[in-house]
Amino acid sequence: MTQQLFLTALLVHDYDEAIQFYVEKLGFEVRLDNVLSPQKRWVVVAPAGSRAGCILLAKAETERQAAYVGNQTGGRVFLFLNTDDFKKDYAAYLERGVRCVEEPRYENYGTVAVFEDLYGNRLDLIQHIEPYGMLE
Repeated sequence: MTQQLFLTALLVHDYDEAIQFYVEKLGFEVRLDNVLSPQKRWVVVAPAGSRAGCILLAKAETERQAAYVGNQTGGRVFLFLNTDDFKKDYAAYLERGVRCVEEPRYENYGTVAVFEDLYGNRLDLIQHIEPYGMLE
């Protein structure tokens, strides 16, 4: 049996503001946006052109869920974006107003910088050096 991780849920306060950030600021694309009820949608975004790594934008429905918006991983990085052009993407994020919380640094696996999404969730932008590329 072969299994694949295909979605990661991300709690958000509002579907449209989250879509706007991920599409306009990070350059993602909307893969699905289906209305399930007057209060609930099935919204999936992913890096433009990617074949995997989709995020389900899940609107917080309870106070408990809302308390975790922006802190789903306890302040750790939750999303690792692999790029083949770090300089270009880093400059684009800054130009689009994405908040950089850790300047670029060079590690044994590649170049990395830490950004925050609109709620404060942290994400790494990484350009890997082989053989540290994508796990298969």
